[in-house]
Amino acid sequence: MLSAYLPQVISELLQRDVSQEELGDIGAYINASYLFGWMTGGLLFGIFSDRLGRKSVLGFATMLAGVFTLLTAFVPDWYVLLIFRFLSGFGVGGILLLATVYISEIWAEKSKPVILGILAIAFPVGIVTTGLITSNVTNWRSCFWLAIIPIIDAILIWLLLDESSKWRDVDKTKSVRYSAIFLPQYRINLIHGSLIFGAVLIGLWGIFSWLPTWVQTILPSGLDGNKERGISMMLLGVGGIIGGIFSGFLVKEVGNRKTLMITFLGLITMCGLLFTTNNTFTKIIYVEIVFLSLFFGLSQGALSSYIPALFPTQIRATAVGFSFNIGRLFTASAVFFVGSLVTFFGGFAPALLSFSLLFFVAFVLAYRSPEKLAIKY
Repeated sequence: MLSAYLPQVISELLQRDVSQEELGDIGAYINASYLFGWMTGGLLFGIFSDRLGRKSVLGFATMLAGVFTLLTAFVPDWYVLLIFRFLSGFGVGGILLLATVYISEIWAEKSKPVILGILAIAFPVGIVTTGLITSNVTNWRSCFWLAIIPIIDAILIWLLLDESSKWRDVDKTKSVRYSAIFLPQYRINLIHGSLIFGAVLIGLWGIFSWLPTWVQTILPSGLDGNKERGISMMLLGVGGIIGGIFSGFLVKEVGNRKTLMITFLGLITMCGLLFTTNNTFTKIIYVEIVFLSLFFGLSQGALSSYIPALFPTQIRATAVGFSFNIGRLFTASAVFFVGSLVTFFGGFAPALLSFSLLFFVAFVLAYRSPEKLAIKY
């Protein structure tokens, strides 16, 4: 949600208009703080979950994200905002990891890719919601009251969910250290999962978190851009939802390797089209954003199915947490330097286009990977 309101938030907290370069610099701190929190939460909550259980730790992560997202509505300056974004990101990192691990353990094998693909649409559903809100609500602080929803969700998780039977049946007398994920029998899968997810993560986050700001920079001078930024966010979510829904079916038809290769080629193509052919805002941008986010949804659904299957139950949350989140260290660092990239390239469009190079890295990794690295659950 904050990405869509970022120009407005920074101007209000500084109580003045800001230049494109200053917007890039301060926005980079805010986005990087969230990603560092996301990374830390994804790593630590995975370790906690392998020891304490999926249900209780998922509930705690959800509560943490809800509370500090709600507190964002009351920030007095952008320094406090940095802290709250870190802590809300800490919770979100745990939610995305543990929800994927939990579903991967409780769902029937036959339909698991489809369900994990549908689970992956939760993020683009949030983007659509953000777009609708941004298009119709000008007061950004009031929007963060929606964080009451995850607070309620956390309570329902504790009260209603059953613990994963696969985690419950693991022999707890055999203590597994965090370092077990680096043992020779898991090392290749860990490196592969970390590199491919990390490359996609850096590319997607660098582009998606700054796309509304890029839209603002190509609008005619004087327009507040709330409508255009909101619609752009909404369409990012719509395409992501469609891609996420169909990702599981595509994986079942052609396999993980081919699905990932198709996805990464699509992302490379759409980034090139979007950021090299649009110097001023036209409605065609909306169409291109939909197709870009379609491939985004496919990638998230396919990877959500692919990576948990690389590891056995006793280390799954820890290993998936590592694979999902070690890339966030580099993602946060890359996003942190967006302001410098904008200055170096002379604008947001070429700066964001440079992130699409990561999709080529992911494509090479998918091309060189065996069709079935996965072990049985």
